[in-house]
Amino acid sequence: MAKNIHPVDAYVRAFTTLTPDNVERLYDLVADDVFFTDPFNVTQGKDGFRRIFDHMFETCTDPRFTVSDVAHSATASYLRWQMTGKLKSWPYTNLLFDGMSEVHVDQQGKISQHIDHWDSASQLIRHLPVIGAIIRPILKLFQLKPVTK
Repeated sequence: MAKNIHPVDAYVRAFTTLTPDNVERLYDLVADDVFFTDPFNVTQGKDGFRRIFDHMFETCTDPRFTVSDVAHSATASYLRWQMTGKLKSWPYTNLLFDGMSEVHVDQQGKISQHIDHWDSASQLIRHLPVIGAIIRPILKLFQLKPVTK
C-alpha cells in the first residue's frame, strides 16, 4: 500500500472490488482483534470478520458494494454505500441496501472497527415472504399520514 493512501481508502477499494477470489485483500486490511457489527451480527476478531463475508458469499449471488462518499474525521471515517445482489435461497429476492459504515483505524494502520448502520426492517425484512406481511403494517404505524386539505 502506498504511503499517501489512507487505510480506509484502501479498505473502500477492497470492498468495491470484492469477490470470493480476492476477499483475502479485505482480510489483510483488518486488525487481528477487529470489531464488526451490523443489524444481524456482532463479532470481535479476524476469524469472526472472515465468517461474515464468507457467509455473504455463501448466501448471495453477486453481492456488490458501491461507495458513494467517504468522510474522514479526527477519530473515524464514514462510508456511504449501497449493496446489491440476490439471495441464493430465494432467487427472486433482489437485495438493495443503502447504509453507512463507521470505520476506525488503529495505530498500525489496520481497520480496528467496522460499524454498519442500515435499516434492515425497511430495506430487507419487509420484502421477504411471510415475515414481510407482518412487518409492513408495523412500519406503517410510524409513517406520517397524508395531510388532507
